[in-house]
Amino acid sequence: MSDASLTENYARGGFTQQLPLGQRPALIIIDLVRAYLLEGSPLYGGPGCEAAHVGAIALLALARRAGIPVIHTNVAYQPGGRDGGVFIKKIPALRHFEIGRNPEYAAFAHGLEPGADETVITKQYASAFFGTSLASTLTALGVDTLLIAGVSTSGCVRATAVDACQHGFVPAVVREAVGDRAREPHDANLFDLQAKYAEVVSLEIVARYLDDIAPPP
Repeated sequence: MSDASLTENYARGGFTQQLPLGQRPALIIIDLVRAYLLEGSPLYGGPGCEAAHVGAIALLALARRAGIPVIHTNVAYQPGGRDGGVFIKKIPALRHFEIGRNPEYAAFAHGLEPGADETVITKQYASAFFGTSLASTLTALGVDTLLIAGVSTSGCVRATAVDACQHGFVPAVVREAVGDRAREPHDANLFDLQAKYAEVVSLEIVARYLDDIAPPP
């Protein structure tokens, strides 16, 4: 199927609606830790994750300048992976996130270290909402829109965006700040997220958006 016929197919199905971004955004940076950026790591994501790292640094600067809430996620398991369930059986490389096993892999990526006033949520599964306090934290902050960065587009980014939609938050996946191991799943998942669950936006659009909603000094 050509790109034109694919677009027409989705348009006929009504997959062209846009979600307006709200007035109370927060930023979440998903799992951008060194394991995905260090060559030699079994979780190394290659150029796609490296590009997401650069984009996420720029996005974090925009969020901090605008004074919006910032949330970082990481993954950690009990020794032996007892709390990893089926997920850690499916992806054994996640065992590198067992507490104390490989602190270098688990450390936040350079330039994305959480600030003292920023929230860190530790998760065991793909979605940052599953089994965590994320939904209640966002609700308590009055957030209506969730800017999403991190890795991987086809995994934890997608799962979090879908759950954001299901919890009533507008998900805005920032194209330059998400990445995957390969271009094909990255592109396919951005296409599907835009069609069904989220808005896929550029850093340029986010910069204008945050300038528009930023409170006066």
